[in-house]
Amino acid sequence: MPDLFWPGDERAGALMSDWALLAAMETVEHAWLEALVEHKIAPAEAQTEIWGLLSEDDLAALAEGAEAGGNPVIGLVQLLRERLSSEPARWVHRGLTSQDVLDTALMICLRDVVDRLEDELRGQVEGLRGLVAEHRSTPMVGRTLTQHAVPITFGLKAASWLTGLLDAAEALAGVRSRLPVQLGGAAGTLAASTELARLRGLEEPAQVSWRLVESVASAIGLGPAVPWHTSRGVVTAAGDALVGCTDAYGKIAADVATLSRPEIGELAEGGGGSSTMPQKHNPVLSVLIRRAALTGPPLASTLHLAAATNVDERPDGSWHAEWATLRDLARRTAIAASQASELITGLVVDEDRMAANLAAAAGIEAEQQAMADLVPVERSEEYLGAARPNKEYLGATELIIDRVLARADQRPGVV
Repeated sequence: MPDLFWPGDERAGALMSDWALLAAMETVEHAWLEALVEHKIAPAEAQTEIWGLLSEDDLAALAEGAEAGGNPVIGLVQLLRERLSSEPARWVHRGLTSQDVLDTALMICLRDVVDRLEDELRGQVEGLRGLVAEHRSTPMVGRTLTQHAVPITFGLKAASWLTGLLDAAEALAGVRSRLPVQLGGAAGTLAASTELARLRGLEEPAQVSWRLVESVASAIGLGPAVPWHTSRGVVTAAGDALVGCTDAYGKIAADVATLSRPEIGELAEGGGGSSTMPQKHNPVLSVLIRRAALTGPPLASTLHLAAATNVDERPDGSWHAEWATLRDLARRTAIAASQASELITGLVVDEDRMAANLAAAAGIEAEQQAMADLVPVERSEEYLGAARPNKEYLGATELIIDRVLARADQRPGVV
């Protein structure tokens, strides 16, 4: 559905949408029922295809009914039992609790978001790698605390952007590798499935329950894990990784927005405009990316607050606070990622303006002069000549750039 409150929302597509969540919950219920049959807890007659029993037409009724039980899983199970034949209907959801289904479905949805972000990051890293290489020697004025400082190169500035993206990509990969299923039953003990295994006369019922977890995890492509109903580290880590992305994008956007000011004019976006002033070239992508960077951290802090206030073996409200928070953070990060890719690809670099601003920067040689003043006069005329201030005071810029590029080259998918 369109979102006038968040321009660009369509870039996220179906990621973390209501339908994506419903389809993921259906996947969890199907995988669990398959595992119950596979491990001989449920009879062979319970085997069935659950996929396709639900559609987007069910969303409105499920959403409306979710208030009565506090979550949409209760209505989901009721719908499945109404639409399944007798034996599958008896066994669907047996041994699970609502949180198992919803948490695992959220991990499936989050996996799809992370996969999209990793694709975007690969392209962004490659794009910035090219920008760094092209402009490694393009001189410009470095600025600190808004003021002219010492000379740098635009390649160095772009290398700092690239470092932020590489940091974000590493954190994201760590989250992707540990996304788990949530299968614990009513109080995180797997009591129902273990008891069913005992009643079926299966050996080592507890081990049978664990094999159920492993089977479901394998079927849906997540990791097996002990129940984490009130241990929410995976959720907070995901939120932090998403904010790491918006932090990195926000830094790029802030620099582009600043350096595109008419009085600076060193960078420009490929598009942009104004509704009333046709002469303006607004850095629209940078503005929208900064929006995500500004609103992301409070969403992640909500996830941490929820994690810190969990009680008992199943939480009362803190878990519920996560769902929409994680959805908003994930979708907005995906949107910002798409906008950042477009920003990087279309970025216009004005080398002449960079050189002119550097030439006009008063006092740019002050630090180098201070370094030269440290050298005693009696050292040698040759040394003093070499130490005379100039605007090629670039220190270890080349080495720094080489190290950043070498790190980027180690990322999968970078040529």
